[in-house]
Amino acid sequence: MSSAAKKLVNWTPTDIKADMLAKYPPKVARKRASQILINEALGNETPEISANVRTIPGIITMRGCTYAGCKGVILGPTRDIVNITHGPIGCGFYSWLTRRNQTDASAEGAENFMPYCFSTDMQDQDIIFGGEKKLQAAIQEAYDLFHPKAIAIFATCPVGLIGDDIHAVARKMKAKFGDCNVFAFSCEGYKGVSQSAGHHIANNKIFSEVVGENDAEKPGQFKINLLGEYNIGGDGFEIDRILKKCGITNISTFSGNSTYDQFASAHKADLSAVMCHRSINYVADMLETKFGIPWIKVNFIGAKSTAKSLRKIAEYFGDPGLTARVEEVIAEEMPAVEAVISDVLPRTTGKTAMLFVGGSRAHHYQDLFAEMGMKTLAAGYEFAHRDDYEGRHVIPNLKVDADSRNIEEIEVEADEKRYAPRKTSEEMARLEAAGLKFKEYEGLIPDMDHQTLVIDDLNQYEAEKLVEIVKPDIFCAGVKEKFSIQKLGIPMKQLHSYDSGGPYAGFQGAVNFYHEIDRLVNSKVWSYMKAPWQESPELSATYVWE
Repeated sequence: MSSAAKKLVNWTPTDIKADMLAKYPPKVARKRASQILINEALGNETPEISANVRTIPGIITMRGCTYAGCKGVILGPTRDIVNITHGPIGCGFYSWLTRRNQTDASAEGAENFMPYCFSTDMQDQDIIFGGEKKLQAAIQEAYDLFHPKAIAIFATCPVGLIGDDIHAVARKMKAKFGDCNVFAFSCEGYKGVSQSAGHHIANNKIFSEVVGENDAEKPGQFKINLLGEYNIGGDGFEIDRILKKCGITNISTFSGNSTYDQFASAHKADLSAVMCHRSINYVADMLETKFGIPWIKVNFIGAKSTAKSLRKIAEYFGDPGLTARVEEVIAEEMPAVEAVISDVLPRTTGKTAMLFVGGSRAHHYQDLFAEMGMKTLAAGYEFAHRDDYEGRHVIPNLKVDADSRNIEEIEVEADEKRYAPRKTSEEMARLEAAGLKFKEYEGLIPDMDHQTLVIDDLNQYEAEKLVEIVKPDIFCAGVKEKFSIQKLGIPMKQLHSYDSGGPYAGFQGAVNFYHEIDRLVNSKVWSYMKAPWQESPELSATYVWE
């Protein structure tokens, strides 16, 4: 295919896939071909994609490591747990406030340790002689300085290699303090395929060590847990504003703007609402198994999706007053949304987008682009499993590989004293018959247009090649891709941490997103961007001899 043909109006998904694979060695190309899917989903037949497999050595992946998923994503947004990285200082710094998780510690007596970067700062001698004594001293110092409710320890790669027993140290210090929970995570960066393994390790430990500790009753009539929302750019604040306005009480968020007590009280909710399916679906399952709390999939990204999710929650509770209040809130919020969308729609209709973000975001944000009349040409996740792409119906057929066995599977049974089904089997059956689906996620692929591209674990080369061929109006991904895409003259929206923007969730978030995308896709500055080698293909220089 000529270089001119690659930039044509008449490109086809088959051409693009072939061109992206052309420079790979045959063995690599075969593996990547199974992760690049042309969406041909028709009816109930969803095509199969290869996902949750290790990145091929030598390819510059966009993924994060297991440690980053555990410490940075799940525990990073929790403000009153002291999180100590046991390892070199670079690991601690990498996972410190890089996702712009916001929190509100304005209440009297509230603690906020998020601005601190806690690390044992392991040196060469610690690697040689072991770092357990240094870790113990760090835990003691943190306790003496802050007297927190909990201290969490995170293992990095060298810790796993030298064999420090962080769990033994945690048990020893917990027994010593008495009033401070100390627990550890074996989340060495190499332990899993991606950061997804870290999410699983983190949530398992939080569930086994913290959830259920606080049996005090929580005020509120309609109590939910919001799972898989990380309050990036203030998204969680906007969702909480809407829920409160509707009269819905959010007991616990996993884990945006979260606290130790929220985790400890999660079993007091009557419904779990899951945002990011990949990072948290197993916690929703465990809450149901142990305490009887059912769960539904929600999406607060996009005004229409927000309204739909609020109605789903109201339908579950079945209270006429709540249902009426939800409709009132939607009616109050939508005029501002509709006013902005009517303004931007003439300028954004027909524009194109690509989204390669985390696990669920590349799905959720397509709703916002659709509201703007924009078409998503390609999408994919960094750390998804097949069920995130194809739907949960494939879970029984997934094979457990060696990497998955690295993640501890905790056995959960119904709590003898506190297990209480929130609905009778008859009530659940009636709700399902009426269309409310429990424990259900249909995945990314069925919601994407026919003949669009779905790409798992997109890498740097493929991202640039995709943009070169298709030239979308906007590319959405993470910070690793940001500057390389911008140098190609395409606006790049960072949807891992929103750069300096947000919130984008809920009704007000949708308004923010409409304005920002309108500015990005209609700015002329991108057409003027030229890299130095484009301006001067042959650079010249002279030698200076001394």
